[in-house]
Amino acid sequence: MSYIKTKDGTEIFYKDWGSGQPIVFHHGWPLSGDDWDAQMLFFVLHGYRVIAHDRRGHGRSAQVSNGHDMDHYAADVAAVTEALDLRDAVHIGHSTGGGEVARYVARYGKNRVAKAILVGAVPPIMLKTQANPEGLPIEVFDGFRNALAANRAQFYRDVAAGPFYGFNRSGAEPMEGVIENWWRQGMNGSAKAHYDGIKAFSETDFTEDLQSITVPTLVMHGDDDQIVPYKNSALLSAKLLKHASLKVYPGFPHGMLTTHADVLNEDLLAFVKS
Repeated sequence: MSYIKTKDGTEIFYKDWGSGQPIVFHHGWPLSGDDWDAQMLFFVLHGYRVIAHDRRGHGRSAQVSNGHDMDHYAADVAAVTEALDLRDAVHIGHSTGGGEVARYVARYGKNRVAKAILVGAVPPIMLKTQANPEGLPIEVFDGFRNALAANRAQFYRDVAAGPFYGFNRSGAEPMEGVIENWWRQGMNGSAKAHYDGIKAFSETDFTEDLQSITVPTLVMHGDDDQIVPYKNSALLSAKLLKHASLKVYPGFPHGMLTTHADVLNEDLLAFVKS
């Protein structure tokens, strides 16, 4: 397996397939690069080089105790892109990975990034504050932490079988393989990293990152996203970005990259080629 070592000695696992213009995929919490299988296969078959890493503490990367914050996440991505000398790259981030993309592109992307795509992404900020009165209250995220600490395995199962893919909606048909794969990815990671990561994805303010991004950026979100409500994320991010395109998908859930991969992949490809 392929690893790079960051400046603080953390080993980051990555997958690197194909050749051509690089597309870098940034996964959501608490998953791994495997969550991008449908997109990586699609793009490598269309002639692109595809790269996906496991965030520190997630998947096959080192289960270190510290550094589970957006600054370290972005620096780790920079270490990967520098080690592989990726240029003219398109960075695609889902959920927490969208925050990671925003911070990476803003801080390290000059002369390396061609475009960015945020899918069901957490920016500008999820938490309710005086500056963000429509955000989610801290009690929501405290609930995540309490459930993780009490019984992480059951918590992950409940998230995957319920709101993440919209399987809790009337008429939805749960896909057991998808649920089990989500659970597998989550349980392969570190409980400490996932616990700390809740603060990273919920409390980080990406407003200045978004405002400083100058590359074309596509913002994609389902309007039935029960994890990251689109009105306080996608709609606000599109206003903050200098060169944004916005696509809102009626009825699509947070995990739409899996449940509606046929639709999302074609839209991703069209933007990458545009």
